[in-house]
Amino acid sequence: MTKWNVDAAHTNVGFSVRHMMVSNVRGNFTGIEGSVEGDLENLTEAKINFNIDVNTLNTNNEDRDNHLRSDDFFAVESYPNITFVSTKIVKTGEDDYDVLGDLTVKNVTKKITFKVTRTGAGKNPWGVEVVGFEAETKISRKEFGLTWNQVLETGGVLVGDDIKITVELQVNPAQ
Repeated sequence: MTKWNVDAAHTNVGFSVRHMMVSNVRGNFTGIEGSVEGDLENLTEAKINFNIDVNTLNTNNEDRDNHLRSDDFFAVESYPNITFVSTKIVKTGEDDYDVLGDLTVKNVTKKITFKVTRTGAGKNPWGVEVVGFEAETKISRKEFGLTWNQVLETGGVLVGDDIKITVELQVNPAQ
């Protein structure tokens, strides 16, 4: 079984959440490690795992980032990582898959499904084979213990519950 490592310099783990019921706040995590073990032409037997350093969270607003790292949200002092481990992979199209697995945030593990598309493969300028994927899912932040919120005078809440997660992933052969 071939092992491929995440190329963090060419990978983006992004998220978006509704803010004040009118717009979306977007952010990303830059600290990601992980691997895919298996045949990248047919992921159905592959093993996938990721580890995200929550301290690398960035929403382009330092005050908001610090609040998200606090005990109100991610509590990074106690829970510095988000992890994902695949449990089953189902081929749904020529390059499309449902990747089912366990997502752990703040020591809470839930089963989720990523919709994954293999976007391409090729050799980089140094002759190293690389493979790309795009993935997305939606989770309820409350199910993972991210419950802080404020009620707005006009009705509704400051932070929506649904979190859209998008991953643009590049992997390289493990050395």
